Amino acid sequence: MPPVTTVSIAILVLAIVFAIKTLKIVPQQHAWVVERLGKFDRILMPGLNIIVPFIDRVAYKHELKEFPLDVPSQVCITRDNTQLQVDGVLYFQVTDPMRASYGSSNYIDAITQLAQTSLRSVIGRMELDKTFEEREAINLAVVSVLDEAATNWGVKVLRYEIKDLTPPAEILRAMQAQITAEREKRAVIAASEGRRQEQINIASGEREAAIQRSEGERQAAINRAQGEAASISAIAEATAQAIERVGNASQLPGGDTAVNLRVAEQYVEAFAQLARTNNTMIVPANLGDVAGLIATAMKTVQGTGAGNKG
Repeated sequence: MPPVTTVSIAILVLAIVFAIKTLKIVPQQHAWVVERLGKFDRILMPGLNIIVPFIDRVAYKHELKEFPLDVPSQVCITRDNTQLQVDGVLYFQVTDPMRASYGSSNYIDAITQLAQTSLRSVIGRMELDKTFEEREAINLAVVSVLDEAATNWGVKVLRYEIKDLTPPAEILRAMQAQITAEREKRAVIAASEGRRQEQINIASGEREAAIQRSEGERQAAINRAQGEAASISAIAEATAQAIERVGNASQLPGGDTAVNLRVAEQYVEAFAQLARTNNTMIVPANLGDVAGLIATAMKTVQGTGAGNKG
């Protein structure tokens, strides 16, 4: 191969190496930290960037996306000295690439360790029952501690979620027994409340029925009384009209004879009724009383007629 060709190839290779060292393409949601002669110089943003070969170098590469981080399971002691097996997941994001590069040798391990210690501290201030009720409060407390410390590492802790809280087996059995007893208690109370309400409903129904019956009987008595009063009034009115007509009729020619005959007939009919209702024959002690009775009736009728005329 001629010397010119070898030199050309060498120059081409150097040009390619120079281009590779000079041109840097940063992907979206990434940030590259550039050092110049071993000292922080600048941060390369997404897109095409140019650096000085052999003087500048890309020391760190960071992704700016949100990352989930599993926090290993650990044993925590509650305020009432109960052991809890707790694990969770942490979500964080790199917000300052320079601090993330130089603030900590390994910010992921630092966040993990701090999350575990913070979780033990928060749970240590709570009783066992509260840890199950206050999971949201525990998550917020851990995030607050982590976010304050992670600022120096160029990291933003977004949220922390407890995945599982597992007490010892004997505690689980005791809790299950407590839950069962509580449910049985609620069932007994509900049944007693049902029986109480049933008795109240029955008593109320009987009371309403008694009131309705008494109201019905009262109204029936009022109706009967009104009916009897109306009947008595009608009978009295009819009797008065009949007496008045008899009195008027007795003033007519032949009226006395007709009245005498009618009174005698009624007198005889009354004795006939007595005879039919008894086995003993009833005969007036003095037959002359019939004539006296007729005379008395006539005087009464005549008196009524005279009063009407007056």
